[in-house]
Amino acid sequence: MIIDLGLTDYEQAYRAQLEFVARRKLGEIEDTLLITEHNPVFTIGRTGSKESLLVDEKVLAQKGIKVLSVDRGGDITFHGPGQLVAYPIIDLKASLCDLHRYLRYLEEAVILFLKRYSVAAGRITGKTGVWVQGRKIASLGIGASGWVTYHGLSININVDLSFFAMIYPCGMKSVETISLNRILGKNVAMDEAKRIFVAYFQKVFNLGDICYRDRRKTQVA
Repeated sequence: MIIDLGLTDYEQAYRAQLEFVARRKLGEIEDTLLITEHNPVFTIGRTGSKESLLVDEKVLAQKGIKVLSVDRGGDITFHGPGQLVAYPIIDLKASLCDLHRYLRYLEEAVILFLKRYSVAAGRITGKTGVWVQGRKIASLGIGASGWVTYHGLSININVDLSFFAMIYPCGMKSVETISLNRILGKNVAMDEAKRIFVAYFQKVFNLGDICYRDRRKTQVA
């Protein structure tokens, strides 16, 4: 099941993830993919710290950006409008009790998605994520509870890249970020990007027929 949450505050989407994880553990729902865009926020994962944040609280307040510590893997990243964020709620016990392999599957879905736009993307050994000519276009940070996944990935579609200059992305000082619209020289319709990504996600994970639900006009728990 694919559910589009629309534009959300990070905390709002996190609560939705926990709800779906609990229901997946109980067998009340099938594997589910939550898709969203977030209002501007910096999130710091389990292995990160505020040392990778390069601006002070005054600048954050002026920009209206939150900084949240979260229970995913990885260091600091930025989420904002124009970025496609995907949170798979998948029970890995059935066929894939391997989180490292799961990460590679997520990367593969992004690589295939970008190939659809004639963008050659790939991996860099020892660095999680997806890269285009050495520049990071997609970040991954996952969590799992009882082998049911949450958190996930983000792809820079039309996002304002200037926010990444306020951090060391993923805790790496030398990382340069890029977006799909910067590569193509034009904006990409987010609804189009979502549907194309969903198709390749389904292909990689072999989830069967897609049931696409749009919850942007409804309230998320």
